[in-house]
Amino acid sequence: MSQAQTAEQAGQASGGEPELRRVMGPKLLLLFIVGDILGTGIYAITGTVAKEVGGVVWLPFLVAFVVATLTAFSYLELVTKYPQAAGAALYTHKAFGIHFVTFLVAFTVMCSGITSASTASRAFAANFEAMINVVRADWLGGSEVAVGDGFTTVLALLFMSLVALINLRGVAESVYANIVLTCVELSGLLIVIFVGFFAIARGRADFSRVVMFDTPNDKGIFLAVTAATSLAFFAMVGFEDSVNMAEETKDPSTIFPKIMLTGLGITGLIYVLVSISAIALVPAGELGQGEAPLLKVVQAGAPNLPIDQIFPLISMFAVANSALINMLMASRLLYGMARQRVLPPPLGRVLVGRRTPWVAILFTTALAFGLIIVVGRVSQLGGTTALLLLAVFTVVNICCLILRRDPVEHKHFVAPTVIPIIAAVCCGYLVGPWTGRDPTQYKIAGVLLAIGVVLWAITWFINRAFYARRTYLKDPAHLDSDDR
Repeated sequence: MSQAQTAEQAGQASGGEPELRRVMGPKLLLLFIVGDILGTGIYAITGTVAKEVGGVVWLPFLVAFVVATLTAFSYLELVTKYPQAAGAALYTHKAFGIHFVTFLVAFTVMCSGITSASTASRAFAANFEAMINVVRADWLGGSEVAVGDGFTTVLALLFMSLVALINLRGVAESVYANIVLTCVELSGLLIVIFVGFFAIARGRADFSRVVMFDTPNDKGIFLAVTAATSLAFFAMVGFEDSVNMAEETKDPSTIFPKIMLTGLGITGLIYVLVSISAIALVPAGELGQGEAPLLKVVQAGAPNLPIDQIFPLISMFAVANSALINMLMASRLLYGMARQRVLPPPLGRVLVGRRTPWVAILFTTALAFGLIIVVGRVSQLGGTTALLLLAVFTVVNICCLILRRDPVEHKHFVAPTVIPIIAAVCCGYLVGPWTGRDPTQYKIAGVLLAIGVVLWAITWFINRAFYARRTYLKDPAHLDSDDR
């Protein structure tokens, strides 16, 4: 009998359901983090950020990078201290011990993954339509076709169904798909940077716009940058997803610190270079029109090169990667909570052959369908993602400070005390309505959290009525274990 078969049988024997498989080393984890951060945000919202601040479009991305990095220090301390799945939910429970609050945090993180994936699916559909017109007009010599929002919605739903099928195949397949898609999306951003340098050599770039502040609402620079940062933060999220893969990572306490900071540094540099290239080639007003701002940059910087004809295809793969990784995270988080009976137990069921949480995958996909159909707009879904995660990040930074009172035996990363304090204040500030955030985003977040409350109530009733037990995390250090 092989070692793999023995391990699988041991996992099944210990709890009746197979355990998750550790397949991620440093290279896969780095690609996972970079691939999750890159993608939908920078490809879809650069124009929207430019409408808020004008030529200094790079500044909100830089501020968002700083806030994300400060928060990453708290995550690094906590994930190396408690290298288990569930991430923010685990840290919240250890810090406060209030089971309902723990559940809300876990559900909020899950919802952020779904809103992010839904944003990506809409962006995928928009770029797919652009690619159709490239084929018709540029390759076949026909005329462009105008498609309605209904067709975009159908394409987005079909794409989300494909993501679900990939995740059902297994984490290894999903992560290896992430490798390919990460390389594609990275190439797209490098093309934008290359086009910027190419335009400089040809005298087409206007770098005087890079320092020009402008806002249509006559806001002060602080309020305008704050509002833009609250949206640009959507482009920086993703690093926190990796802690939910702790149970599937080899030696997480050693790997996580250097890999997470490396991934953040790579993406931060790329974002600043891309945003500078974008505004140097396309005026802010024009950049803020439509849902494919970087395509305009490529067309303006290299009009005689065929790059603009393949760029919609690259953008499709880029946003596809964001959807894949976010749905992977969301389903694994629900799986871990269900195994501890704080969510309905069926969400913890695993396919024996593929060893994937199939019920959790179907549930998260259904929620994504609802967001795609009802909300639709990329800016609203992306803004809601940033709102949800900024609220969670505020809690995590506070947890990092509180859990200093809970020593562990093994060595782990320790962040300087001042960093979690600054990060908590910054994240908490960006959550508030004073940033100019669209009130619709609070409504979307409220509806999603209401679904979580209903699920908690259902679980509480089932536990009380059928099993005569409390609804609580029996073993918060192992949220993916079976407690039967």
